[in-house]
Amino acid sequence: MATAAARRYARAIFEVAQQDGEVAAWGRRVADVRDLLTNEDVAAVVTNPTIAVAARMALISDAPHELDREATNLAKLLIESNRVADVGAVADEYERLADDAAGRVRATVTTAVELTLADRDRVAGELSKRLGKEVRMEVVVDPRILGGMKLQYGDRLVDASVSTKLQQLRRRLAAT
Repeated sequence: MATAAARRYARAIFEVAQQDGEVAAWGRRVADVRDLLTNEDVAAVVTNPTIAVAARMALISDAPHELDREATNLAKLLIESNRVADVGAVADEYERLADDAAGRVRATVTTAVELTLADRDRVAGELSKRLGKEVRMEVVVDPRILGGMKLQYGDRLVDASVSTKLQQLRRRLAAT
């Protein structure tokens, strides 16, 4: 879950991106900044309070990396404001805002076995039809659910797994 600060940063970045007509480009920039700042070696330096902020920011400016000027400025801003730990949440929130603006929704389908391509397409198609939005679906295999599926999109969870049905049955039997 994104912190209030991460949501504010993502919203500000998204507004700039929309204003400039560069939503996709900024999405790549934010992802690049996340990749850089979550690198174990880089994170050890940029989050170290014993190193002066100016030196931490200089690392980002001087280091050989693939960041453009705007992405470098974003990384420096996060370092300066001690928000490096929020970079993942900022990136996730930015993706959510971009998806909302484009009429997309991200969904995670959890199944006990790998879905065939046809099954993936069918689930994505049905969900897309019901929501009236394009669906970007991630499939997770978790044998612990035994069968059926769990579907999560936005803040909704539809749990039609066998393991949940068995738990509900156990509770009903224990209550009688």
